[in-house]
Amino acid sequence: MRQIVLDTETTGLETSQDHRIIEIGCVELIDRRITDNYWHHYINPGREIDAGAFEVHGISNESLQDKPRFGDIAEDFIDYINGAELVIHNAPFDVGFLDHELSKLDEDSRNINKYCSVLDTLVMARQKHPGQKNNLDALCKRYEIDNSQRNLHGALLDARILADVYLVMTGGQTALSLDDSEISADAADQTSPRRTIKRSGPLPIWNGGEESEKAHLEYLEFLQQQCGEAVWK
Repeated sequence: MRQIVLDTETTGLETSQDHRIIEIGCVELIDRRITDNYWHHYINPGREIDAGAFEVHGISNESLQDKPRFGDIAEDFIDYINGAELVIHNAPFDVGFLDHELSKLDEDSRNINKYCSVLDTLVMARQKHPGQKNNLDALCKRYEIDNSQRNLHGALLDARILADVYLVMTGGQTALSLDDSEISADAADQTSPRRTIKRSGPLPIWNGGEESEKAHLEYLEFLQQQCGEAVWK
């Protein structure tokens, strides 16, 4: 399973006012493991950045003058996300801007859903934590994820933080490798994730001898008395 955790920064809030994307940051997950295959670009929007947007991300008009236009990196971006599931916090915002950029290039390619599916972690968080704050900072605090470097918004940094939040929110990162064992997490809607281990060989059995077996039986008797039932007995 290939997922791309994505975030964007923009010149403003509304595509209806022809605001544009100025930064895209992507972090790749393969089978719920974060890889080193990230994708990141600053983009020259060809227009001024709103003062309010600058206060959020700190990206200036001057710093983007020598950066490529979206059309220059669009093919590489599509190749990177093609066939994956995009994981985005407040997906309508980012997808709306991506569709807006694509529509300026090709009338037939203006829908990002043509290339990949989209998972909105904000919707997921609201389902899991109704009535609570569910922005990225609040989720970091709730799940004890370090976001101390997030003084300003940055697309790649926010994508990396969101990847951590998503993995914890949906059951943790299943990146462990125990020889021939394969560990997989349950689906995202499980409140307490369970893990199953598939072994390629027989389960090793340790025989502790008669003394160990006697101690085990005595402990089962103790459980029987304390709990009323010892399921192993």
